[in-house]
Amino acid sequence: MAYDLSGMLVIGISSRALFDLEHENAIFDNEGVEAYTAYQREHENDPLLPGTAFPLVKALLKLNHLIPGRRLVEVVVISRNTPDTGLRAFNAIEAHKLDISRAAFTGGEPIVHYLEAFKIDLFLSRDQDDVQDAIDGGVAAAQLYTAPTNYIPPENQIRIAFDGDAVLFSPESERIYAEKGLEAFVRHEQRHRNKAMKEGPLAKLLFALSEIQKQFTPATCPVRIAIVTARNSPAHKRVIHTLRTWNVTVDEAFFLGGLPKADVLHAFGAHMFFDDQEGHVQLASAVVPSGRVPYEGGALSGRTTRKPAVKALAAFADKAESSDSNASLEASKT
Repeated sequence: MAYDLSGMLVIGISSRALFDLEHENAIFDNEGVEAYTAYQREHENDPLLPGTAFPLVKALLKLNHLIPGRRLVEVVVISRNTPDTGLRAFNAIEAHKLDISRAAFTGGEPIVHYLEAFKIDLFLSRDQDDVQDAIDGGVAAAQLYTAPTNYIPPENQIRIAFDGDAVLFSPESERIYAEKGLEAFVRHEQRHRNKAMKEGPLAKLLFALSEIQKQFTPATCPVRIAIVTARNSPAHKRVIHTLRTWNVTVDEAFFLGGLPKADVLHAFGAHMFFDDQEGHVQLASAVVPSGRVPYEGGALSGRTTRKPAVKALAAFADKAESSDSNASLEASKT
């Protein structure tokens, strides 16, 4: 019987997002494919340090041990490496005892075609172009920034923080702010305060995490979700109404009204923070692992339709009843 990914949260991740491969990346950029390949072969048994997404992935995989007979999360390495150069990543996975057994090494070919094949709910990478291709292809994705060197992840709970507009919610309101200013934005949000916003690129990730939360009591839940947004009163009302319409309850929400997000994120102890604004992600990445969610098409546009960001997760309760070509190898180090 074929392995069934339905009912699981499926994370696709590049090897460079999972492990610290920045030195190897520099070899690829500065010396080319042959030098990179030779280095990876020579050092394929050398240990690799954790990358930006390592704490999040490690914590998510622990969820698979909490409910007997249930697997809640699957992680798939998806990389432009060749199978040959990708061997080092699998050696590192084994050394770190990560429960990851599936991978796609495309040998320099675009990876976007394989994201739906692996039923990916969220793709994490250090490569800007791969992330943009994923978003444009209708798959939730984020470009990860370098993690802070002194970051210590929470041990007993997964903590994920989201920005609101153009991340969880559609970019409609963000576009009004960008084009017409703050006053127009506030008037628009007041006028539509009881109208739910459309789904943004990471909305279905929020739904998936919410489904996982429902498998536990509030006192024992291993996943905690926060919204950290520049919105403030009265624009906060539409956020609350939207979450109610979606039947999603977040654990914490911070309406900062333009105050810096980094201090709140540090206090929250996020395993990962997702935002659409480069400046916000840069500041946040100094204190917690962070990723930028690009706009569809590469810019804040007027498009309001998109392919489904991720597949709809089957109810977990239902699940419980059953048990490179060189020319195109530009991002093979990811």
